[in-house]
Amino acid sequence: MSVSRIYRLLRLITMLQSGQTFTADELATELQVSRRTVFRDMNVLEMAHIPYYFDRDQGTYRIQQHFFLAPLNLTLNEALSLLVSVRRVRNSALRPLAASSQRAALKLESVLPSAVRQYVGEVMEKLDLVSQPVSRQEGLEDVFDRLLGAIAQGRSCRMTYISFQERKPINLKIDPLRLTFVGRSWYVLGHSHLHAQRRTFKLGRIKKLTVLEDRFDPSVSSVPPEPFGQAWQMIPEGRLHDVHLHFGAKVAGNVAEINWHASQQVTWNADGTMDFKVRVDGLGEISWWVLGYGEHVKVIAPAELANRVCEAAQKVASKYQ
Repeated sequence: MSVSRIYRLLRLITMLQSGQTFTADELATELQVSRRTVFRDMNVLEMAHIPYYFDRDQGTYRIQQHFFLAPLNLTLNEALSLLVSVRRVRNSALRPLAASSQRAALKLESVLPSAVRQYVGEVMEKLDLVSQPVSRQEGLEDVFDRLLGAIAQGRSCRMTYISFQERKPINLKIDPLRLTFVGRSWYVLGHSHLHAQRRTFKLGRIKKLTVLEDRFDPSVSSVPPEPFGQAWQMIPEGRLHDVHLHFGAKVAGNVAEINWHASQQVTWNADGTMDFKVRVDGLGEISWWVLGYGEHVKVIAPAELANRVCEAAQKVASKYQ
């Protein structure tokens, strides 16, 4: 692409985002080109995913004023934190947003003063963020983007989903309400017409997704601020339990320094052990978490949880006899 055409495209973008509207003739006059050239340039904008709008009644074009954000007055540490978050996170949960975040990082770097850009580059080589292992995120970008658009527009979706609960692929219609990252994976929360209730679906198990023309009222099925209630992680079972765990001194510090649940209470003992109390909806998820600490934790209450952990531990032990 020639320099003159690049300059003309930049002028075209600036004009269309100025807040004014222009007809094709007005654009041709201002840019000193033919109407045919204007239409070719508009096609270039479309291929670059720059959304321009055509008002059929007025015969005018414009670009949404907020499509390109105004320059931000960021401090050095603010710019550094954003760039590190985008560039240095490995196995990131933000994988479906990776392409957009990389473009944002390039734009941010391009407007930094040269001295700041050099400093940030040097510091970034000495900083790293390593996330916990997450589910494979490859190929989720398209599903993520379409679900995000459906949620914003209040449009239903039809999908083919690999259900571990039903142990087979199922076809269903959902009203998507929220995308959320929990544990190691991205999920969509929505009303399932097949199950006649709100369900959670893992994005990695969606094999086919079609956004429908059908619309729903998001306010009718709005998701509360805490969509999973008091579940240990994301699967409420409809019954609250007061859980009391006793952790040995070897792991007590590691457990206590993490905020596992909003209701947790920690009490330290003189011998370095720690008592951990929490009120959770359901025992399924927390039982697997307890098992992960092996001999370094004991379930004090409830008895139902103690029995679950004991039975699971016995089954594990039997595999090695």
